Amino acid sequence: MRVRPISPDLLVIELAGRLARTGTPGRLRVAVDGPPAAAPDALAEALVDPLRAAGRPVLHVRADDFLRPASVRLEHGRTNPDAYYEGWLDEPGLRREVLDPAGPDGSGRLLPSLWDAAADRASRAAYVDLPPGGVVLVSGALLLGGALPFDVTVHLVLSPGALARRTDPALRWTLPAFARYADEVDPASFADVVVRADDPRRPALVEAV
Repeated sequence: MRVRPISPDLLVIELAGRLARTGTPGRLRVAVDGPPAAAPDALAEALVDPLRAAGRPVLHVRADDFLRPASVRLEHGRTNPDAYYEGWLDEPGLRREVLDPAGPDGSGRLLPSLWDAAADRASRAAYVDLPPGGVVLVSGALLLGGALPFDVTVHLVLSPGALARRTDPALRWTLPAFARYADEVDPASFADVVVRADDPRRPALVEAV
């Protein structure tokens, strides 16, 4: 493997170019996976305009808008790392409302948001039609361990030390969940694109030689 340093701007350009050139039946389903400290939502959002400029319709979906209700999510407490790892994300809802409709035989009618976690109620978002050839970017944490049907996977990886330093103190309780994810799933070993993000100003692409 080769680690190639790259600027944040060039990372977006190269990644957007790769996605724009990737063809698949129906629509392209892309995971931008990483802990909050790696800012996967920000990277996905940065890809939207370049992809549109390349002629690809885009919908950005945040996994945080597909969390389970608080009664389920917080059943074992507000700071339980095992519950966070195993059951915060509503994977069936994300698959039903986003990934399956964007698949080869899907309708293209996608729901951009299912649950408002702050208000703890359905978000009441309107469905969006994503035409064939479109790209749906799903960003968030712990996306690659549940066999969700993505066509391209991007994983932002932080060393344990960087993850601990850059994680908001209010979210330090999630660190054991990310340690489990690295150990049990090891997304850096199979993701299509792996980005080392210890320093947000100096990311690096991990490439096969």
